[in-house]
Amino acid sequence: MSPLPRSAPVVRRLMGGQTPPPLLLLLLLLCIPAAQGDCSLPPDVPNAQPVLRGLASFPEQTTITYKCNKGFVKVPGMADSVLCLNDKWSEVAEFCNRNCDVPTRLHFASLKKSYSKQNYFPEGFTVEYECRKGYKRDLTLSEKLTCLQNFTWSKPDEFCKKKQCPTPGELKNGHVNITTDLLFGASIFFSCNAGYRLVGATSSYCFAIANDVEWSDPLPECQDISSLIKTIDKDFKISDILPDCREISPTVKAIPAVEKPITVNFPATKYPAIPRATTNFHSSTSKNRGNPSSGMRIMSSGTMLLIAGRACVTLTVLLMVLVTIG
Repeated sequence: MSPLPRSAPVVRRLMGGQTPPPLLLLLLLLCIPAAQGDCSLPPDVPNAQPVLRGLASFPEQTTITYKCNKGFVKVPGMADSVLCLNDKWSEVAEFCNRNCDVPTRLHFASLKKSYSKQNYFPEGFTVEYECRKGYKRDLTLSEKLTCLQNFTWSKPDEFCKKKQCPTPGELKNGHVNITTDLLFGASIFFSCNAGYRLVGATSSYCFAIANDVEWSDPLPECQDISSLIKTIDKDFKISDILPDCREISPTVKAIPAVEKPITVNFPATKYPAIPRATTNFHSSTSKNRGNPSSGMRIMSSGTMLLIAGRACVTLTVLLMVLVTIG
């Protein structure tokens, strides 16, 4: 005979401790509910699946949570779990629904902050936008988008237009090159006329600041190159002090004596006769070594006489020779 179920002790207590006949016992068991029975599998919920976590049995007070199927999201504020209580699961309403994805991101406008934390956008739901910095509202167009029946967002109008920067003005002795327009995000370029030098920025762009737009850099300056050279001349002065010719120090090593004089002859062919120039080098002797005025002498057929005992060298001789030859 199979063992009695868990409710059998309750039945015996009702019968005064005596075991009832089998037929009576069966009738009593059918009438008394099971106080601690397990629940069956969790109920089905439309568009959702229970998260069982490997459970095969569901005792009293077991809670099972559901997860929405792909393409569906949980409706905010609705329950998504069931509880096993008295061998039965608690009731749960349909809480998963289709909706649109996150609203379209627009380069000229942003979603209002009231929708920033929202993730449920059912069919027919409407969101609003506001213009970004650098743009202004076009009141003739709608700033709203709606979740359509096919769960896509309606096509947005360009309800925000770019703001325009002020006219840059004229660049004296130069040009302002406007490549496109003067609207937010545009760039302009500067150049100077020939003979002028650009001082400052070579370009500027229209950017947003606070609730307005303005140019990133002011107009440069085109400076006359000739005036720039005059400025340099004023800053740098040439000294009018003549160089100082000093005597050779006695400590400087004497030039080695030349045994024979060196004679330089200039050819007279095809030119008028030129007197022969003779250059003699005489080394100082012990007799006049202490005399700074003595030393090497250069003699020629003109009136040229150069005392070589000093450090200065004149170009007169070479100049006269070149004039004579030429």
